[in-house]
Amino acid sequence: MASDEVCTPKHDWFTAMLTLCLCLGLVVSYLPQHLRIIRNGTSEGLSAWFLLLGSTSSAAGFLNMITVQHTQIRCCTVVSLAACVESTAGIVQVGLQWAMFSFIFVLYMIYFPPHLKLAQSSEIPTPQRGKNLPSRSKLWAHSILLANITIAHFVISAVLTLYLIFASPSPLNSPAPPSPYPDPSFPDPDSSTLPLPLARWALYLGVSSASLAVIQYIPQIAYTWQARLVGALSIPMMCVQSPGAVAMVLSIALRPGTNWTSWITFAVAGLMQFTLLSICIAWKLRQRRLCIDDFGQPLSGNDPSSISATSVPEPQDGISIEEEIVPGLVVGEEENVTAVRKALENALGEAVAGDVREGTEVSETTPLLSEGREASGSTRSAWW
Repeated sequence: MASDEVCTPKHDWFTAMLTLCLCLGLVVSYLPQHLRIIRNGTSEGLSAWFLLLGSTSSAAGFLNMITVQHTQIRCCTVVSLAACVESTAGIVQVGLQWAMFSFIFVLYMIYFPPHLKLAQSSEIPTPQRGKNLPSRSKLWAHSILLANITIAHFVISAVLTLYLIFASPSPLNSPAPPSPYPDPSFPDPDSSTLPLPLARWALYLGVSSASLAVIQYIPQIAYTWQARLVGALSIPMMCVQSPGAVAMVLSIALRPGTNWTSWITFAVAGLMQFTLLSICIAWKLRQRRLCIDDFGQPLSGNDPSSISATSVPEPQDGISIEEEIVPGLVVGEEENVTAVRKALENALGEAVAGDVREGTEVSETTPLLSEGREASGSTRSAWW
């Protein structure tokens, strides 16, 4: 009888349609970010700390929903499939949000920039400099560590959640006689109050999820602010999710059995995401003024290294640029410019030498004899 009272389906078409639209909106909003990383082949511009905090925050929110609505999950064994889907839609919604965000972390690790994986010469410790083995960069090592922490956090939290749910009394599993029902350790079935262990665990998950959501965007905001570039962040994703946070909070708050610990996470995350969106829009406008892309590279039409061929003087009549034409020199079509120029240089050199010899007395004496003649004053010196 207790199970019939607790598991009685409660139809709310507005909440059901709102949840369905939000689930579809979550998938649509995260796809631009996923496709952007895959299309560009790089996750540069994303902060590993931002992904760690976001993944753990969404995981805590997901497990909080499972904890506070575990009764609806158990009721799926005694109600119809349609009623089960409707009653657990909130859990699916929050779980989908966790899965879509965590997939960003997966793509971040897969498409981590290769040039940032290896340490620079200044980062390599002195004992390893004599070896030819490549060394991980600090950024790549931190990313691997944070990814392992994210996995460990979810596994441990999920195991504890399942343990507390199965260890706590349930209205579907009433205590055996002669203990009267309801059991003092379990609240009235008509009340939404959870058993004390589950209530404390749900409070911990909700508060930790909200706390992580508050600081989740701080590393990414600081990273984007210092880089002054949008990087791999998707502005369309944030344009959809920032106002969608209001609908997300409303959808969760209207569900039975939930409290402020279940929706506060998404309210705080929405405010922080709007701040990051504002910064990205400001940097996007700055990039357009500087004619650079989201990763700081010059745009194709403004690349200073790409000089058009028309700016380089073309050779005329088969003459290369190095073969400069002497001003005033007229060359026939069948004559070689280089040969004519060298012949002209030789003729000019001989003419200059002849002019010098005409004004100078040639002496066939040796340097020692000339020194003796200079002593007698019979020779004139020439400074040419």
